[in-house]
Amino acid sequence: MLRLTTDQKIYFTLRLAVAMCFIGHGAFGIITKPIWCNYFALVGIGQDAAYRLMPVVGVVDILMGISMLIYPVRAVAGWLVIWGVVTASMRPLSGEPFAEFIERAGNFGVPFVLLLLQGGFKIPVKQWFSRMDDNVVINASTLKTVINCLRVFAFLLLLGHGCLNFIEKASLVNQYNSIGFHDPGKTAQIVGVFEIIAAFSLLIRPFKNLLLVFIIWKITSEMFYPHYEMFEWIERGGSYGVLLALWFAVKKAPSGFIVFPWKNINKLRVS
Repeated sequence: MLRLTTDQKIYFTLRLAVAMCFIGHGAFGIITKPIWCNYFALVGIGQDAAYRLMPVVGVVDILMGISMLIYPVRAVAGWLVIWGVVTASMRPLSGEPFAEFIERAGNFGVPFVLLLLQGGFKIPVKQWFSRMDDNVVINASTLKTVINCLRVFAFLLLLGHGCLNFIEKASLVNQYNSIGFHDPGKTAQIVGVFEIIAAFSLLIRPFKNLLLVFIIWKITSEMFYPHYEMFEWIERGGSYGVLLALWFAVKKAPSGFIVFPWKNINKLRVS
């Protein structure tokens, strides 16, 4: 039986998360989610043309996601960082709250950290189009960078979702109403406060046990969308991946390794 190292668990978690995120996102293109018309309008594309282009964009996203499962290359991951930022940016640019952008930090965060594990961004052009190394080994310096990046991305996605809850985003209120809460607006505000506190706690210090609670919370709480439940849950793979990869990374780090990002860790040994 194949036994994965902790480094490989981090790597494969991020790979799976990237695939889930873009397969789920692509599914909405094929479904032709109406709100996408707002994003096409930002670049001057009308509604009729938008509905024709949505399935094309969706198929490309799905193929990109599948490629990261079957034959992952750095160039695809690099493109997904850019595409993740662009698609997330379209939400506040089209008039939605800025929290919609930071709530999607996992979308561009997981391919970004995946690239860090594969030599970073200063690598020869040829390597960008070669297959990623599955036998990844994370040294102390890289582990520090990975943990700090994942902390920031985890902070952003929880903060963004918490703010959307706190301002009672309609789809979230409908979600709580659909599962039987008598005062869904109040429920959204309570959940929002919890997620904002969770966000700051991870930024300050990501304790393993608390991280596990937040992972279970995030995976479970995304299951209750009234429409397109499966695709909504799959698309948020980036969020789960950030939190789970951070949990593996924190487990790998020796005692005293994680205090604040600016602490000197060169004297610490990583097993």
